[in-house]
Amino acid sequence: MRSTTILYKTEPAGILSQLANGSFHFRYLETWLEDKKKPAISLTMPKSKKEFKSPHLFPVFFHLLPEGANKQAVCKFKKIDPADHFGMLLHTAQFDTSGAITIHQSLN
Repeated sequence: MRSTTILYKTEPAGILSQLANGSFHFRYLETWLEDKKKPAISLTMPKSKKEFKSPHLFPVFFHLLPEGANKQAVCKFKKIDPADHFGMLLHTAQFDTSGAITIHQSLN
């Protein structure tokens, strides 16, 4: 299993995990849920204590991934399989993303 902390405007909002079977799980942190001023990170994942599950990387995170020549360069330089979306996310979404969501390097 691989996991990473999802940050919203540099504040920890939840945990994204990929299980051994390749499926993805996301859950909000209790501190994020308790603060009524904190928004949901996606309209498709409203603030809730439930764990969100998907056989594929959730769209809100998938759209943080590089495309085209940038994707090819990242995969070649970091030796990442182009189908390893979680691996690409770990290497590319830590700093400069096109929105409020970034990640903190993996927990384990």
